[in-house]
Amino acid sequence: MRVLTSEQMREVDRLTIEEGVPSIALMENAAHRVVEEMVREFDPIDRQNIVILCGKGNNGGDGLAIARLLHEYRVGRLRVVLAADPSEFTGDAAENLKRVRELGIHPVFQVPEKLRERREVNVVVDALLGTGLKGPPTGRTAELIRATRDFPQARIVAVDMPSGLGGGGDCVRADITVTFTAPKVEHYLAPGAEEHVGRLVVSQIGSPPWLIPAGLEVSSPADFRHLFRPRKPDAHKGDFGHVLVVGGAPGKSGAAAMAGIAALRAGAGLVTVACSDSSKLALELMSESLDNFSLERKTVLAVGPGLGERRGLVPNLLKDVGIPTVIDADGLNAIAGTDFRGRGLHTVLTPHPGEMARLLGVERISEDDRLKVARTFAQERNVCLVLKGYRTLIALPDGNVWINTTGSPAMATGGTGDILTGMISGMIGQFPNEIDTAVRAAVWLHGRAGQLGAQELTEQCLIATDLLHYLPKAIREIV
Repeated sequence: MRVLTSEQMREVDRLTIEEGVPSIALMENAAHRVVEEMVREFDPIDRQNIVILCGKGNNGGDGLAIARLLHEYRVGRLRVVLAADPSEFTGDAAENLKRVRELGIHPVFQVPEKLRERREVNVVVDALLGTGLKGPPTGRTAELIRATRDFPQARIVAVDMPSGLGGGGDCVRADITVTFTAPKVEHYLAPGAEEHVGRLVVSQIGSPPWLIPAGLEVSSPADFRHLFRPRKPDAHKGDFGHVLVVGGAPGKSGAAAMAGIAALRAGAGLVTVACSDSSKLALELMSESLDNFSLERKTVLAVGPGLGERRGLVPNLLKDVGIPTVIDADGLNAIAGTDFRGRGLHTVLTPHPGEMARLLGVERISEDDRLKVARTFAQERNVCLVLKGYRTLIALPDGNVWINTTGSPAMATGGTGDILTGMISGMIGQFPNEIDTAVRAAVWLHGRAGQLGAQELTEQCLIATDLLHYLPKAIREIV
């Protein structure tokens, strides 16, 4: 599913209007989609007591149109609260304010105190602010955002965007967010997005699909389900790649061991681990010395897990390698501060935010800049970049970026990155002609296994190798 920035959404609306769809019709359609969702969710709708909070812009205009439609359902009690003086409403919002008044609905400028005292409000509709917020909400709007907390028993429906999301200040905590045409960046990447957006509903209001630009999408199991079709009956281990993991310096052999077994669990046919101590390796793994290993007959290279002080071998290794390569951990530290350039999709980097900062030679990466940083780095350095963290980003050399929505805070434990490196390598070994899809599949499954593990083991008890136990269940969810 494609994801839009606020600027892109405004352009889509502009082009839609140019193609003959009046702006007031878009507003009306948006209101219908919200009300349809409310009727489904809050059945019977005519028994609900509803408060609608309206800003003075188009989002508020949507809220006023929603009020008109709910009036037709004869809801239990309907109150409309404005965030600005009626004289400040313009355009389509002003037109809808006029229509609301003609129906005998009288918007007020304060939340009636008796509504709070009686706790009689069932539903609050947040139509204060839409996309493109710059800075924290202020004034009357900020007061109304805070007022949403005064209805502890009410469900909150956000129109397009929970007001304040991404602004760095107070934000509405919605149970349901109904957005239009396509999801917006803030729905996934704004701080606190998951807890404030609630259930996201994407509705169509009349914009032609061909107007929605590509470049940013949400990774979906449907995109890589085909990678998990049943294997041919006559398949053999040579059909599924031979991964070489280079890492595991003295005292850190566990990292390479985890990457190796993860590559096998992801489906690689053969895995060799070049490390300092092969005694920690699973019986299914082959081993070579970290001082004397060979790329011969290997189809994927994973370098970095537990490499430690031996990272000095990385530059020469990367200079000569001709197979798809996954670089992680100390492999990333070895190229930090250099002008390293990759070989397109055949070079996959998997930094966490700290490693990303070192690659760029900066102190830290701001959460607000993650998308731009990932896209720019992937394009300029000609690599596939997996920027790990909350909502991991997969940025491709062509500028396309995918948002991964799986994962759990339970995965904030040592070794989970090594497991991901192995899983990515194992998937690439099987699908060398679909590297971008293989990477997205590995990242999604890695995060989903973490979610499943946390549900059963708790967020505190999950450890890295548990992910491999829950990997089969994650795969079964998508096949």
